[in-house]
Amino acid sequence: MPAETYSASIDDLAAREEAAFPDPDPIELALGRLATDPGAIFEADVLTALVEVRRTDPARYQRVRAAAKAAKASVGELDKLTAPKDDGGSVEVVAEVEPWPEPVDGRQLLADLCAIIGEHVIADPPTIRAAALWVVHTYCMDVLTVSPLAHISAPEMRCGKTVLLTAMMRLVFRPLSISSITPSAIFRSVELWSPTLGIDEADAFLKDNEEARGLINSGLYREGAFVIRCVGDDHTPTKFSTWAPKILCGIGKLAGTIEDRSIPLRMRRKVAGETAANIRRSDPQPWLDLQARLARWTRDHQHRIASAQPAPAHGLGDRAQDCWEPLLAIADLAAGEWPGLARAAALALHGVEEETPSIGVELLRDIEAAFKERHTSRLASVELLSILTQDEEAPWATWNRGNPLRPRQLAARLSEFGIKPKPLRPPNGGKPFKGYDVADFTDAFARYVSAEEGVLSVTPSQPHSSAVCGVSATVTAVQVSPKGDTPEPAWDKACHRVTDKNPLPEERSKAGEQTGSVTI
Repeated sequence: MPAETYSASIDDLAAREEAAFPDPDPIELALGRLATDPGAIFEADVLTALVEVRRTDPARYQRVRAAAKAAKASVGELDKLTAPKDDGGSVEVVAEVEPWPEPVDGRQLLADLCAIIGEHVIADPPTIRAAALWVVHTYCMDVLTVSPLAHISAPEMRCGKTVLLTAMMRLVFRPLSISSITPSAIFRSVELWSPTLGIDEADAFLKDNEEARGLINSGLYREGAFVIRCVGDDHTPTKFSTWAPKILCGIGKLAGTIEDRSIPLRMRRKVAGETAANIRRSDPQPWLDLQARLARWTRDHQHRIASAQPAPAHGLGDRAQDCWEPLLAIADLAAGEWPGLARAAALALHGVEEETPSIGVELLRDIEAAFKERHTSRLASVELLSILTQDEEAPWATWNRGNPLRPRQLAARLSEFGIKPKPLRPPNGGKPFKGYDVADFTDAFARYVSAEEGVLSVTPSQPHSSAVCGVSATVTAVQVSPKGDTPEPAWDKACHRVTDKNPLPEERSKAGEQTGSVTI
């Protein structure tokens, strides 16, 4: 037999034998091991083969997955290990920035940020400056312990909210713009990419979405910026980070817990004569250059930002001081006029916010007015509700689905301040009734009503790091006396009178004529 014929016969025999007895499939071998040993692990070559199977033959991968699950293996971990890589890499999701090759002047950097934002956005200077400072803080997340939300809001449509969101997302660190996202996708995105989230239409997205709201709220302080979720078929508790800067954009106010954690950026509709450049047609290079400069400046100053303890903006509440802390630290490092501009912006933006009290504070204010209106220190629940519901502009007349506020609802709301109705006797004698004594409101009035109105509390002053408490401009004296001829002790007799050092002239003239309790 010729040699070539013999060789061909051998090759043909080998091919037929290989077809009849193929090499064992590494995936099938691995599944076989799992059937007898649930703790067995997939070798690297098996995982490589599974990645390819998952990409080219999804049906087979599902069969493999089902077999692994039957063998008590963690299919969640299997999915994670065999997840196909993004062909475009992470750059397509969140862009990385190459720092500017030369040192950057912080003062000029902030000025240029305000200039490019102001070129495309119609907004007040405090809003633009706050937006610029907030953008810088997104590059410092590795060293910060506080990261406030940025809340872009407007009373109506077509006020430029999306334009400001677009401008900020072109400047922030690792931007990820979204219009809708599930709660689980929030913490998984943060864990995977550490992005800056830009959430448009937040008013619709967060409506009746308590879980998403809680996730967003959890990211204010670094030490608590994580959630625990069970993952995989074995429901293993796993820790996920929520530490990422977030911009929320929507119409009107959001939940109080979100507003309390936000830098408010308020937009307004432009009028005739106000013009702004079209951001969609703008040259991308200036935006890219600013990103590079931001990356360089923050890289050079991160160690100073980490140890910064900026002086507070006097007049802000404790939570607002926390929110502005990283922004004030950045402004102080930039120096020049920026320390003053930043604090002025904080007071301007949060001062407007404080004009709208919470519903609890509004109730306390109206109750205080009711006691003063009746010139008494005790009110029956029914009488107090009658006074509260007389005002058609107040919420109490329609509080209960269009019906007036009820005694039990009033008691439940006041119990949050530690105030409860109790049996009382009229000052002039008579049948006892269940109601409220103004003395029980003294602490709540001092802490919430007086603080909101900027009036000094009747309790002794205490030092406070945020310098929220200060001397009020005036103290208005109010004569409190019961109805009838029977004298009654002043209901604030346990408190001491507080006056400022320099009352206004008209108040000085009244002070000599009036006596009695201090307005709370």
